[in-house]
Amino acid sequence: MSSKLADEIKKAFGSSTDLIVRPFIIDNREITLVMSEVLGSSSYVNDFILRRLLTIKFQSDDIGSELLNFIPTNNGKILNKLSDMTDYICMGFALILFSDTEAIAIEARATVDRGIPIVNNEASITGSKDAFNENFNTNVGLIRRRIRDCNLYVDGMFVGKSSKTKIGILYMNNIAIKKNVDNIKNKLKKINVDGILDTGNLKSYLDSKTNFFFPTITSTERPDKVAQALLEGKIAIVSDNSPFVLITPTFFVDYLHTSDDYYEKAINTSFIRIVRFLAFIIAIFTPALYIALTTHNQDILPLSLFLNFMEQRDTVPFSALIEAIFMSISFEILRESDIRKPASMGTSVSILGGLILGDAAVSAGIISPIMIIVISISAISGLAFSSVEMIYALRWWRFIMLFLAMFFGLFGIFVGFIILLASLVTTSSESLPYLAPFSPFIKEEIKDTIVKGNHKKTRFRNPLLTKNRIREKSQ
Repeated sequence: MSSKLADEIKKAFGSSTDLIVRPFIIDNREITLVMSEVLGSSSYVNDFILRRLLTIKFQSDDIGSELLNFIPTNNGKILNKLSDMTDYICMGFALILFSDTEAIAIEARATVDRGIPIVNNEASITGSKDAFNENFNTNVGLIRRRIRDCNLYVDGMFVGKSSKTKIGILYMNNIAIKKNVDNIKNKLKKINVDGILDTGNLKSYLDSKTNFFFPTITSTERPDKVAQALLEGKIAIVSDNSPFVLITPTFFVDYLHTSDDYYEKAINTSFIRIVRFLAFIIAIFTPALYIALTTHNQDILPLSLFLNFMEQRDTVPFSALIEAIFMSISFEILRESDIRKPASMGTSVSILGGLILGDAAVSAGIISPIMIIVISISAISGLAFSSVEMIYALRWWRFIMLFLAMFFGLFGIFVGFIILLASLVTTSSESLPYLAPFSPFIKEEIKDTIVKGNHKKTRFRNPLLTKNRIREKSQ
């Protein structure tokens, strides 16, 4: 009786070798088990489904309800559509076919993911060491471990016509602004592609088309960072098969912060944040400033320093701009090779390559020593940020400033600074100003930007993210 439906399922899967179809005769009735060998747990099916089925005695013609009540499961459902049946098989469910049109889906997922790993990309000094993995339920569980509040809502949906990736939108119902949550849901519902395989695929659909350089959506592997963001009124997006969680909206000052900042004394955290802000300035403007002072505005330099620069460049046949571009591209190649190589050999090879390249270039008279110092300081300053997209943004602006300085000197740098500031001011994150709380000015939030105040001075949340502003209370 169930063999016809089993044949339709096999046809839908194209007789895939990982599809298990096993007919049984139980209490004089034909029942067929269908499951994916790679997604389902054979031991669970054998121990908790088949063993129970062998002892069942049907009391009525309502076989579906009897099976559902007889087999112990917290996630079972009666299905009567072929498309639903194939979807549930792809999600790791086992199907029990009891008629030509109906089946019961019982969750029997196998463990096909890593255990909870340690933080890899965002080094944790004093904070927790656990990190997200590729399992949706595990990732949501890591967040719920930190926020034990029923106001933490998890709204789910499936995205991708073929991948049917499970997406979760997490937010604090008593803190987050409903309009921001609905905006994210609408963007996700409009996605119409074959597959979403990672949270990285979602960024291009969630980000504004006007944001060319600076990141407005944070990707993190740290559950404590997500928990902190949720308590601020932000929204987290969890995707199955991805060890990274998205946080939106995010502002420029968020990239000057780390989760460890909130585990340290305010005075120590303030110093580190000032260093990060200086690193942002150095990464963009240092090479451009050197080029401007040595090519257009030499009169600003002290005579002794200017003569020292000219002496070093005396044997260099190229302009300062060519030197800077050559060294910048060389550094990017070394950094990229460092990322792609195995961890056991990447760092050592890059350091050795950098030393050899720099020494050989100076000895050959191709690059001046001061240029190596300038580019190295600039490039290393950019690595002070954990966000890869912020590092890429700094790289683009470094090159923009280089060309402006080469053609217009200090005036070009000034024009570039105005353009940079205008870019930051006009950038938005989920329709919210990117430079908040500087523009617009939010007095209470200034106490936790570049300089961190103690917890008694940061009692209020950002009004752009929540109407429930007082941290110690919930509405």
